[in-house]
Amino acid sequence: MTTTASITSKNGKAKTIVKNEVKKKLTQSAIGLQVQELSIGRIIPDPMQPRKSFNEEALRQLSESIQEHGVLQPITVRKSGKDYIIVMGERRFRASKLAKKKTIPSIIREYNNNDVLEIQIIENLQRQDVEPTEEAEAVAFLSEKYSPMEISKRLGRTENFVRQRLKLAGLIEGFKVFVRNDEMTISLGVGVALFESEEQQMMLETMGEEFNAHQINQMIKNQTYDLEKAPFDVVDEKLITKVGACTTCPFNAINQGNLFGDGKMVCTKSACYEMKKSKSFLNLIEKSKKENVLLIPEIRKYWADDDNNQLIISQLEQNGLKVYLLDDVEIIEEPIEPTIEAIKTEYQHYDYSEEELKTELEEAIENYKEELETYNYAKENGFVDGVMFHPKTYLNKVIFVKIKEDSKTENSTYSEPIANRKMADCTPEEQIVKINEREIRKRHIEHNKQFEDMVQMIRQTDYIEKKKALSVDEMVAFSLTLFENNVDYVGRQKHFSKLLGNTSKMTDVETVENFKKNFKKETFYKLIRYILTKQVHFGESNHVNNLTNISFYNAMQGYYKTKIANIEKEYVEERNKRETRLKERIGNLEKKIQELND
Repeated sequence: MTTTASITSKNGKAKTIVKNEVKKKLTQSAIGLQVQELSIGRIIPDPMQPRKSFNEEALRQLSESIQEHGVLQPITVRKSGKDYIIVMGERRFRASKLAKKKTIPSIIREYNNNDVLEIQIIENLQRQDVEPTEEAEAVAFLSEKYSPMEISKRLGRTENFVRQRLKLAGLIEGFKVFVRNDEMTISLGVGVALFESEEQQMMLETMGEEFNAHQINQMIKNQTYDLEKAPFDVVDEKLITKVGACTTCPFNAINQGNLFGDGKMVCTKSACYEMKKSKSFLNLIEKSKKENVLLIPEIRKYWADDDNNQLIISQLEQNGLKVYLLDDVEIIEEPIEPTIEAIKTEYQHYDYSEEELKTELEEAIENYKEELETYNYAKENGFVDGVMFHPKTYLNKVIFVKIKEDSKTENSTYSEPIANRKMADCTPEEQIVKINEREIRKRHIEHNKQFEDMVQMIRQTDYIEKKKALSVDEMVAFSLTLFENNVDYVGRQKHFSKLLGNTSKMTDVETVENFKKNFKKETFYKLIRYILTKQVHFGESNHVNNLTNISFYNAMQGYYKTKIANIEKEYVEERNKRETRLKERIGNLEKKIQELND
């Protein structure tokens, strides 16, 4: 006896078969080609197929679907002797074999060999799960025939995407492995691919066996240059004729896609950049000689013995220029007119009202007027035209300059400070002092760089995503951050005068350790509450239209509910009176309208 369930099952299968047949006929009709059931044994995967990787789990799921519903979309093949080679649909073919299918619906077409590869590449690139380095190699193949714009249209992708994949194709195999393993991001891979293969190999060997994103980022940073800060005109085609302008150079990242952000010009060929920089410096020297302009390097006598500074001084002397350092001259730069925006930025860490900011602006404008007058009358006061340049970047600006009069006389007891004297002019004891002072300065610079490297490394980890509760060290760090960056002088004296205790005999490191030793969560809470009261917004922002203000208003209910209620009551009473008067006025107007209509 046939059960209802079995009848239902048979009906369901029958409907599926009918649907599949209808779909197959519609497909055939749409493409105008005959679909044939070919023996799987006569079908061969294309050995030149650009796709190399197939997700095993996805194949298994597809095979289960094929077992139940069959192959809904035929594969495309081409004749090869007695067999057929797959053009499109190798994934469906593999899944059908897993499903133990004997035949597979196929469309037989004729192709030229080059057309086959191009069709396979485009089909693969239109998938969502393409492995990035495979994708890059495929785009590179298409680029031999099509422009990036044409490729982007064929793939339905942006032109920037195509350019980035083209760049990624230039990544050496040693780095491609890291991209395939998801250790290296695509954007970082593109950054490395900006460099020649020999430079990439050096970066790979420097890094060592384990992948280190922070180290690679630092290498890229050290070998790329922001062209917006170049000391030369990036549009100049004649600075170095055989190289041409930076704006059209293939080593300018903007011409390889927006690799560093929209419109960001970054030079990725360090040798060329340095060559242009040196040529621009020589041009600056020639211009200063021709126009009789004093050329002043931004070097203090204290740093004159630095190797790079010695090289600059030597170049100036070799070109017949007398070298004046910053200590030898007075300089007047063109003053910048202050704005309220600049004042707000300058005093952003101070608890200043709008009125106080306006006062600061007025004072700044008065100073600007005085400086502008000095600037305008500079030549009348003995200043001459000059150019000041940075000894490393060669960035320069026009200035007025006057050489200081020598204050030393033959009978003078004046002794120039050790810091201003050359090492050779110092006694052995003084040389020791200079050496120690320089070491302190160098150590400070080294600490600056070390700390910056550490912070950049942390920012590239998942630190902010961690789920653990804040540690005491983190609360201490946050407390001191709040104190140093958000509490103004008045607030420190009024609310936090005993926060750090007596630090007069402590170093900064000891102060932090002492703060940690005596740290209480109440201190942390006090700082947070102080910041809460300072970071609310006034004016058009209030407790019903601003998230910060709404949250603060709600939080304060837990402490001052009655006082807040009293304030609310005053405003409600005033509002009710106003609305009563308004209602009466509107009522009178409505009566007048009624009278006019009667």
